[in-house]
Amino acid sequence: MSKRKIWEFTLPRYNEIPNVGLYLKQVVKLISEAVEPCFGLKVSDTMLSNYVKMHIVSGPVKKMYYRDQIASLIFVVLAKSVLSLDNIQTMLKMQEKSYSPETAYNYFCDEFENALKYVSGHNSEMLPVASESAEEKQLLRRVIITMAHKFTLDDFFNSLNSENDEALEERKMV
Repeated sequence: MSKRKIWEFTLPRYNEIPNVGLYLKQVVKLISEAVEPCFGLKVSDTMLSNYVKMHIVSGPVKKMYYRDQIASLIFVVLAKSVLSLDNIQTMLKMQEKSYSPETAYNYFCDEFENALKYVSGHNSEMLPVASESAEEKQLLRRVIITMAHKFTLDDFFNSLNSENDEALEERKMV
């Protein structure tokens, strides 16, 4: 996605994530389609299985993953770009003590999209997403801002490298 469009990125909201039970390959496809076009993140079944084996995300029920697990996996896939898996696990445990999976995930989506708009220059300030400023939310906001900076920088350098590659190809043709 070009630098001009990163601010348009949206994540599926909690109620948009299927809760019928998906097999691992279907979960990989769903998460890949959500994040890869914008951020180039590669998601594999091995990667997701490892998050379950490490007890970062709860395991499947009869080989099926449901909405809560998928929402957690989306967070893990994005957050691992800036946090260790141990710190991600700590954050998920903090969230579980304070908020329902739906509340926590939708808050994450709102904050992440808000941060992308701000960091990419589309908004002049970070808009307040929630009125309460619990410690968990402050921590999450810091992580999300870091993620937004990382993804925006990656996008900028990818665009710059593409332009350089195109200019080099043009010089070869002359």
